[in-house]
Amino acid sequence: MERKTGLILALDETNPERALRIAEEVKDYLDAIKVGYPLVLSAGMEIVKKLSEMAPVICDFKVADIPNTNRLIVEQVKRRGASGVIAHAFAGSDSLEACVDAAGDMDVFAVTEMSHPGGKEFTAKVADELADAAVKAGVSGIIAPATRPERIKRLRSIIGDLLILSPGVGAQGGSARDAIDAGADFVIVGRAIYKSEKPGESAERIVKEIGRTETRE
Repeated sequence: MERKTGLILALDETNPERALRIAEEVKDYLDAIKVGYPLVLSAGMEIVKKLSEMAPVICDFKVADIPNTNRLIVEQVKRRGASGVIAHAFAGSDSLEACVDAAGDMDVFAVTEMSHPGGKEFTAKVADELADAAVKAGVSGIIAPATRPERIKRLRSIIGDLLILSPGVGAQGGSARDAIDAGADFVIVGRAIYKSEKPGESAERIVKEIGRTETRE
């Protein structure tokens, strides 16, 4: 995934028409759009194709099943034109490897530690091991919490040059600048943009905070 601004929009809007309007307004500030179940369940998988005309789409389906089921899910994501998919590392090495194998040239990002307070209860305790498993599985990168920049630093030391996508900026209290300084390549921002009265201005402000103001041609 090419980095120009360092910003990924988590588009969890459930109104398909509004989602497309927001994406159109902010696309020049984005490196990718992350789509999860809220939008897909309301709009259908065809929304992935529509959004991919504006920016690369990462399907955040938190894939976490047995290897065969993971493979089937990733194959369907790829068929819809997505550029990446997010999977949980805790399902085990074989399940994560199945995602990577099915993805081909599509990026797979492994969740190592979640950004909400509950993430400290379970994923944080085994995040180092999950990051190590992600590296061995051949993923493109990991998910690490912007709400805990010190954890980004720690996980960076484990994964080397793999990409780090960092959620939790804005509504969850994380700082885009702190996440980037800690070693993240991209920050993932949702409500602070898609619930804003002026999404474009909000996206621009975050890009400036990151420190990279380039936009798409």
